[in-house]
Amino acid sequence: MTFPSAKADTPVAARLETVGMLGLGIMGSAMTANLVKAGFEVLGYDPVSATRERLVMDGGTAVEDALDAIRPVRVLLLSLPSEAALQSATEQICAVGQPGLIVAETSTLPVKAKQRAFDALQAKGIIMLDCPLSGAGAQAVTRDLAVYASGDTAAIARIQPVLDGFARVTYVIGAFGQGMQMKLMANLLVSIHNVSTAEALLMGSRMGIDMDTAIKVLADGAGGSRMLEVRGPLMSGRSWNQATMKVSTWQKDIKLISAALVEANVPAPLFYAAIPIYNAAMGMGHGDADTASVYHVLERMSSLKA
Repeated sequence: MTFPSAKADTPVAARLETVGMLGLGIMGSAMTANLVKAGFEVLGYDPVSATRERLVMDGGTAVEDALDAIRPVRVLLLSLPSEAALQSATEQICAVGQPGLIVAETSTLPVKAKQRAFDALQAKGIIMLDCPLSGAGAQAVTRDLAVYASGDTAAIARIQPVLDGFARVTYVIGAFGQGMQMKLMANLLVSIHNVSTAEALLMGSRMGIDMDTAIKVLADGAGGSRMLEVRGPLMSGRSWNQATMKVSTWQKDIKLISAALVEANVPAPLFYAAIPIYNAAMGMGHGDADTASVYHVLERMSSLKA
């Protein structure tokens, strides 16, 4: 069957094919909300009841058992927090997933863990794609995500309308796992740009420049970055407790990037210089806060504010 084209900003007269989702956290809930807006019927599962309730409020269908989000669908999205969660999901998909099911794994997890899942699902006639996402939770809400898709190109093409339902663009990167490799490259830059945004804005603030004005002006010049646009306002408003990427979650990403750098024998002095700032954010109790809280770390380091 060929999927009808679906865009999140295009009204549709009828429901499109049902999509399953395992994982309804910051990213997963935004993705499902946009899929519903695009006209897809969504079956979602998460062990946290509040996230299931949010899916219902967004117009989707929450199920009490992951198997019920897997069994009836031909396209399944995964947005998971850990290798253990992926292993559990893989076992459940192997148990009830239909042959020919396409599973798009969007989480930031080690390639080796994804490869193990790929091998197990392939043995059951199920196609797994590596489709990590570039973008924070706030970007996911506005469908401003980039999908780094890797794996079976025919399967990627088949689910393209689904990807269009929650993302701005899809890049087909190459063989399975290369999507994650590209994601680690992107996150290395994000790690640096986030801290450099905090440095620049704190500098401007100390010189008496209005921070919101600085964000607008700098974003329009050679020094602009997506992190300045996305995290700058959180720093200006001191609203990093409204997490779109938790510092504790980012620690996982830092470890993955570090391992990839070691494997590739690549020096990364700027990236490694940023790591202590994130560690300090954890030490200051910002584990559940947004990574924009690195601004508070630099502020404290300068000893002018508590």
